[in-house]
Amino acid sequence: MALRRVIRATDLHSKHLAKTTGLTAPQMLLLQTIRDKGQVTIGELANEISLSQATVTTILDRLEKRELVYRERSKEDKRKAHAYLTDQAVEVLKESPVPLQEHFTHQFGNLQEWEQTMIISSLQRVAEMMDAQHIDASPVLDIGVLDRQGAVTDSAETYNAKEKG
Repeated sequence: MALRRVIRATDLHSKHLAKTTGLTAPQMLLLQTIRDKGQVTIGELANEISLSQATVTTILDRLEKRELVYRERSKEDKRKAHAYLTDQAVEVLKESPVPLQEHFTHQFGNLQEWEQTMIISSLQRVAEMMDAQHIDASPVLDIGVLDRQGAVTDSAETYNAKEKG
């Protein structure tokens, strides 16, 4: 029951995010990372959010079509491109709900160290019991089908990229 509640909470948050911003969790995470890091290359973004460069590029393509990001070649190294937020993206981020992982991290950080250790060890044991310890997990808490075009593709691409390693 507890696992189903966690999965359901993640699903509901993803739907709320999609409804309020029109974005998937990976798209939102990418926008937040660009905002937080400033001038950042595609490779740096991929490393920061633990996704492949190909997946990040695909997500950036969609965000660029929506005029939320733009890319420019580096003046120092023409092989590199930097991603930047548009004014529209800054507004979307200001109005967006707090990401589920940010809320969880805050709540988890307020726990006693022994409580954190117990939760981590319990979740690791659950993953082992489900033969999931070998699966590489994205830092994005995103699950379920969203009611928009492109959201399913982003989630599938994120999953496929992680499975390929």
